[in-house]
Amino acid sequence: MDIDTIAPEELLRWAWRETSGSLAIVTSFQAEGMVLLDMAAEACPGVRVVTVDTGRLPEATFEMMEAVRERYGIRVEVAAPEPGEVEAMVERHGPNLFYRDVSLRMLCCQVRKVRPLERKLEQFRGWATGLRRDQTEAREGLSRVSVAEGRLKLSPLADWTGEEVAEYTRRRGVPRHPLYAEGYRSIGCGPCTRPVETEESERAGRWWWEQGAEKECGIHFSANGKLERKLDVLIGDLLSSVAA
Repeated sequence: MDIDTIAPEELLRWAWRETSGSLAIVTSFQAEGMVLLDMAAEACPGVRVVTVDTGRLPEATFEMMEAVRERYGIRVEVAAPEPGEVEAMVERHGPNLFYRDVSLRMLCCQVRKVRPLERKLEQFRGWATGLRRDQTEAREGLSRVSVAEGRLKLSPLADWTGEEVAEYTRRRGVPRHPLYAEGYRSIGCGPCTRPVETEESERAGRWWWEQGAEKECGIHFSANGKLERKLDVLIGDLLSSVAA
């Protein structure tokens, strides 16, 4: 079996067998994640669905959680940040620290998204996400299957286009995030996401005030060396204050 060419549904079935059913669909309920969830609901009966509630999500994202429950009968599992870490970060850097500096934005992403998901994924032997190679330059070399921390990571839709995602969504009647109708093309936390113009790239509405930085939160791709070192210092300093 060639895991680079088989259909996404077959890749999910393969991963389901390889992990003995210990597989999570991780989604923020964007179009790709919903397509993946729809596929997994049939290919992997009993599959678990995980999302991260950062504490800054738009209300429409919670509506999607209910839509998943109603359509698929799946109880969405929520990973949430540690209250002490959020409290220390906000007290030290303010509630909207992400607007001031890329490293502070990534600190916020680490506390609210990356670390909660890492803790949740300790329960699983594999996880799947809806990344596509054509979304950003950083994702062009994306593998459909990789292993990190001894855990399978799948991107079954890596070689799909946005048009293929939209066609599947229409054909299957997959629930669609309400913010797409308002001009959003990529959806994250409320303060960090805006609608985009037709000529803008798909992820132009994410952290739009940043210049020259990758439109990534750190879940899937690391920052460059200089930024990562600065982020390590910020995280270490924050965790020290929480432990004190």
